[in-house]
Amino acid sequence: MKTVLCYGDSNTWGQATANLPDDRYGPHERWPGVLRDTLGDAWLVVEEGLSGRTTVSDDPIEGAEKNGRTYLKPCLLSHKPLDLIILMLGTNDLKIRFNKPASEIAMGIGALLLDIEAIKPGNGGRVPEILVVCPPPTCRDLKGWEGVFDGAYEKSRQLADETARICEAHGVNFLDAGSVVESSSVDGFHLDVDAHGVLANKIAEEIEAMNWSVVGAQ
Repeated sequence: MKTVLCYGDSNTWGQATANLPDDRYGPHERWPGVLRDTLGDAWLVVEEGLSGRTTVSDDPIEGAEKNGRTYLKPCLLSHKPLDLIILMLGTNDLKIRFNKPASEIAMGIGALLLDIEAIKPGNGGRVPEILVVCPPPTCRDLKGWEGVFDGAYEKSRQLADETARICEAHGVNFLDAGSVVESSSVDGFHLDVDAHGVLANKIAEEIEAMNWSVVGAQ
């Protein structure tokens, strides 16, 4: 059995755009759960989503625990050995309180990649396969969130290109989620349940396209 860690924010946790208990999609609706169902028994899918999680920044309002870099190391050590790590972060870094251009948000992803490369939480002390998923751009209409995400619309549309450059430099896999799904018009930055399914199926295709015989032989 191979193990994949899905490390992300509310769109990995399954924040619902519909009125649901705990405002969360069910285990078989959010994309890591759909991915689990799609990949089958050959894979253990570990869900590590946290609403509000950033790439590398403490949140002065929501708390230091939202820093994705701080939690990544113990998370990797808890779940190793890992065959694959999927990183899907960046949306919360668009908040005006962090005042980051798209290039710096992508550099935050680069910092997480450096940490993974240093820790080497794969089988036999190797660096596991990595897939970075850039979240889809926000909608122009962010409903009641305009003040929090002031300027996010423009920056979110630059994020895929910036992140792709970082991934190329590190030699890791990259997927622009915006090429297959859109943020929900309900709030402007979360995925609806249909988008979770589409994204999971695309990620499954990306995983199946990886040459696991080569990866395992490293």
